[in-house]
Amino acid sequence: MAAASGRTGRPPLTEERRAEIRLEIARAALDLFVAQGVAATTGEQIGRAVGISARTVWRYFPTKESCVRPLLTAGAGLVAETLRQWRPGQPLDEAFDFERRAAEGDRLLAAPAHATVGALVRLTRTEPGLRAVWLQTYDEAEPAFARALAERAGLPAGDLRPAIQAAMFNAALRAAVEHHAWHAADDTRTDAATARADLARVLRTALTTAAAGLS
Repeated sequence: MAAASGRTGRPPLTEERRAEIRLEIARAALDLFVAQGVAATTGEQIGRAVGISARTVWRYFPTKESCVRPLLTAGAGLVAETLRQWRPGQPLDEAFDFERRAAEGDRLLAAPAHATVGALVRLTRTEPGLRAVWLQTYDEAEPAFARALAERAGLPAGDLRPAIQAAMFNAALRAAVEHHAWHAADDTRTDAATARADLARVLRTALTTAAAGLS
């Protein structure tokens, strides 16, 4: 009897499963970074914590520092869409409605307010490799913010004005998240709802401060 034709072995992973694995790697890497530092952490240790090989870790991420990227990039698309829908004359902080998002556990605030992400942001103060990844995530998000602001204003994509506005907005967001993470470092009693509310307050202050250049 002729052998059955076709491919054998495991079926290919879905994009959803790939995203789950990336997040598992990110959390494992951060736990190790917090416990023993970046320098002492190896790809083998990260893989072992997830139940995969170091080789598989490097298929998903080029360096051990970049393993944490999934923890930092959540919500960038939501931010750009909110900017695109920002109505003329509407205060920027009102457009984002941070208090409502905080109360509802919206993922725009849930991720950066999470204790795990706070620990990661605090590590960027002392770990240059993580600092580079942190800043790169904001650098990569900025063009999307600029495009959203250009569409909102009916300006061409290459116009300088929305690019400058996006840079100001991006810097305000980063400063707010860092401020929240660094000042929450010693308060281990804060629950998730309180952390989201605190972050909402800090973000509102940051956007109000930057709004003069964004109106």
